[in-house]
Amino acid sequence: MLLDLKKVFSNEGESCSFDYKMDLSSTDINGINPFVSPVSVKGTVKSHDEFAQLDAGVSFDFSIPCDRCARQVNKCYNYTFSHVLVLSSENEDDDKFVQVTNYKLDLDELLRADILLELPTKYLCSENCKGLCSVCGKNLNDGTCNCDLHQIDPRLEALKKLID
Repeated sequence: MLLDLKKVFSNEGESCSFDYKMDLSSTDINGINPFVSPVSVKGTVKSHDEFAQLDAGVSFDFSIPCDRCARQVNKCYNYTFSHVLVLSSENEDDDKFVQVTNYKLDLDELLRADILLELPTKYLCSENCKGLCSVCGKNLNDGTCNCDLHQIDPRLEALKKLID
């Protein structure tokens, strides 16, 4: 969504609100498209002396395999984001402000980056997920397997003779 903020920056105390759905279904994370619902976006932009304050809330359903056991993880995320919008900035590399060019702001681009930065880096079905057996591949959350987990690496077998 492209916001036209000319009115907001021209009049102090002016505000505009937005409420729409954003499609992130083609966004790829680890080879998966985990956004299973459109992202609901609601928020406002309110002007102040030399800047405007953007406050936005997003919510969406997310589904991705667990990084340890590959079981599907389904979650609903809700995030809120705030940004200070300015027409010009002295320091281009300053992350405190979002510079608005020609009174236009690409809200989708800004919120997409916010969402991707806020998502966890590891996706687990539970904090104590046991993962998969490295020998047979059984999901250890469903119970133990009968594999001999104390197998000695064949390259180190000669060292075992020293112990015996």
